[in-house]
Amino acid sequence: MSQHNNAFNQKKKAILDEINSLQPDLSPKGTIDELCLPIMHLINSHDDMVTTSSCSGRISVFAEGSKMHNGLQKVGGKGEGGKWLFVSHDNNNVIGWLETISKEGINFVETNIDDSTNHLDGGNRFILYKYEPFILHVKCRDFEMASKLYNVAMACGFRESGIGSNNLVAIRINIKLDVPIGYIDENTNDLKLFVPKDYILLLDRLTLSKFEENSRKMQELYDRIRVEIIEVPKSESSKVETKEERRERKMREGLAKQRIAQEQKMRNLSIEKEIID
Repeated sequence: MSQHNNAFNQKKKAILDEINSLQPDLSPKGTIDELCLPIMHLINSHDDMVTTSSCSGRISVFAEGSKMHNGLQKVGGKGEGGKWLFVSHDNNNVIGWLETISKEGINFVETNIDDSTNHLDGGNRFILYKYEPFILHVKCRDFEMASKLYNVAMACGFRESGIGSNNLVAIRINIKLDVPIGYIDENTNDLKLFVPKDYILLLDRLTLSKFEENSRKMQELYDRIRVEIIEVPKSESSKVETKEERRERKMREGLAKQRIAQEQKMRNLSIEKEIID
């Protein structure tokens, strides 16, 4: 066994031991999302893949931290010392989240909608309502495996996916929400809403539809990974390649790397253009 393969096997064993240990992870929730377990178990059943991090999709309300750094004000960004006011991966907790956190002692002050935003700019600490979809990171043994997984994800509509260093595949889809709904009064430290509660209810309904779409895409991804990668006949997966086949495979991998790098570059340029516009 090559040193590279041995290193991957050791890494995979360590990751699976950690998953099976049920120890808290670094996410706000602290544990693996149950909705991610089926696709994680499917991927981890393959010798050449192991999941490294995941999120099944979540709604969150986040209060930005201080945007002062070394005496200077930073415009945009989450700031330092921000706080999660509400986080849930369960669509049953979407409607009524405002009342839920109120019972926990987190209360918003309603403001005059017409006047509350006139004095605000990018330096203020905003309260952000977010829906973030499913995301999964998978470490692969080699680029050939990473490319297979990447192509399956892209075919399922996970158009924000990419292959990073060490054959780490990030599987992502752009069905998110990211909406400011209030701000933190720097004088009183009050949490102030600048949208009416009817608008928050609209965001909640949009979020429920995002959860539904997210669930459909996760199932589609699961099914295609199972059919196109996991259940591939052994005659296809274990066939010993000739020198000519290996040369052709290496050529295909090189072309695929160039194509994926170009696609990622174009996506980055598109994002930069949106920011500028």
